[in-house]
Amino acid sequence: MEFVIGGTAAIGAGFFTNPLEVVKTRLQLQGELKARGLYAVHYRNFFHAFYAVAKSDGILALQKGLVPALWYQLFLNGVRLGTYQFAEERGWTLVSGRSEVSAAKCVVVGAFAGCMGAFSGSPFYLVKTHLQSQASASVAVGHQHHHRGMINGLSNIYKEHGIRGLWRGSMGAMPRAAIGSATQLVSFNLTKEYLSQYQVFNKKPLLNTFASSLIGGIVVAVCMTPFDVVMTRLYNQGVNAEGKGLLYNSVPDCFIKIWKTEGLYGFYKGFVPSYARLGPHTVLCFVFWDALKQLEADLSKKYAEKEFKVDVDQVK
Repeated sequence: MEFVIGGTAAIGAGFFTNPLEVVKTRLQLQGELKARGLYAVHYRNFFHAFYAVAKSDGILALQKGLVPALWYQLFLNGVRLGTYQFAEERGWTLVSGRSEVSAAKCVVVGAFAGCMGAFSGSPFYLVKTHLQSQASASVAVGHQHHHRGMINGLSNIYKEHGIRGLWRGSMGAMPRAAIGSATQLVSFNLTKEYLSQYQVFNKKPLLNTFASSLIGGIVVAVCMTPFDVVMTRLYNQGVNAEGKGLLYNSVPDCFIKIWKTEGLYGFYKGFVPSYARLGPHTVLCFVFWDALKQLEADLSKKYAEKEFKVDVDQVK
């Protein structure tokens, strides 16, 4: 049940934040391995990117890759949040012998949960990135893949490179997920615990979740964006007949090449849409997560009371 709740919560959040993911992907691919001023700028900033995408490919283009994006959220966060909740309910994130949350244990559990989730959903993220980068020639950035949709994309990749090809780029996804998951879950839970000391937040759990999520989104965006850029580049790059990347051959190689050609700026391309997405996504995801957990608890309590009443009536 923990995994179903986590995946469902993330799907609800992903539907609303996918346009931000499209814009983020385009900005991260713009000027790939080129110094500033040496490439055409199709997307001048966060706001202009929305306009450029809608103008060139239509307003619906802002929801490109939605289907694989939601499937990715189901696998990523179903496993990630489900694993974290499983550990949390068994006290694995607490200081031994106390009810206090252990930051170190939260980091370890969060990172492990993130890696598992990212690996399981990697094929969907691969196709999502391909679809979101597809654009009219006038605003195209990065390698252009020509899939007609999620099923067609998965089928094309499988036919050309087999099962292994579907998990291409997953080595870039795992450190990104580990950093993102650990910082998100830790910052969220520690902030939530801290704010609960104050009456206004203690009496309004939804407000506490909202505030904790916003703070978590800032921390995640700062820590995760460089890894997110690398992940996008690894997933989107073209490959040769053997399935090897045409631009990068590993995660370290991608980091080095971006640093040499684009500098520190290159690692923070798409930072604004990254936080603009992470903020609402974190808020919505954790709000849905808390709401679904509460619903499960209420239903379990109601079911237990009903069973107890039946037992009492039988005794009478």
